Amino acid sequence: MKHHAKSIRPFIGALDFQVSRSFYTDLGFKETILSSGLSYFSSAHLGFYLQDAQVKDWIDNTMVFLEVEDVDQFWQDLVGLKLTDKYTGVRLVPIREHHWGRECFLHDPSGILWHVGEFLR
Repeated sequence: MKHHAKSIRPFIGALDFQVSRSFYTDLGFKETILSSGLSYFSSAHLGFYLQDAQVKDWIDNTMVFLEVEDVDQFWQDLVGLKLTDKYTGVRLVPIREHHWGRECFLHDPSGILWHVGEFLR
């Protein structure tokens, strides 16, 4: 089968939808409100749906990988946002080296784990 895909858009849940909306806006994503409990957050041609869905098992097991060109720059920008001061539950884990590349980690206010990394060239 040949895929002629144009994008992939995962759905993620939120324990507090309004807090998560604010968090992702602060993180630099553009919000498009689709309904009272569903928004699309985008950056360039990438995006994801945020649902007002408090399914703890789903949220606790959600991970997203965001590939960036320069993880060092992303980390500096991320730390500069002071998200851990503004949002309860947000955690940052510094850059780690792997055989495939480098990544840092970000836990959103609901606990969703974001891997942000760059692959070796």
